[in-house]
Amino acid sequence: MQSIKNKETFEEIISSDQPVVVKFHADWCPDCRRMDMFIDEIMDQYSQYKWYDINKDEFPEIAEKYDVMGIPSLLIWKNGEKIAHLHSAHAKTPEQVTDFLNTL
Repeated sequence: MQSIKNKETFEEIISSDQPVVVKFHADWCPDCRRMDMFIDEIMDQYSQYKWYDINKDEFPEIAEKYDVMGIPSLLIWKNGEKIAHLHSAHAKTPEQVTDFLNTL
């Protein structure tokens, strides 16, 4: 998963005509570490998406703009439009993440 390091890159990535998944996380977040343990297999299974991550603490204005209240959260964009959002309360297990991706 490629990390987003600035606002310009974030804007460019979400403007893609291919769907992209952005994981919002923070270094201090235990649920984020738990997701890291299973997300690689899911990324392999759902390779139709490009996967990125962004540290919510480094870009609080982006998190606020897109209603990221808890972490980890997975948001999906296409053509600059947020098309799906898996809130942190529902992103704690591999099954919850795959169920979310299967609804798209």
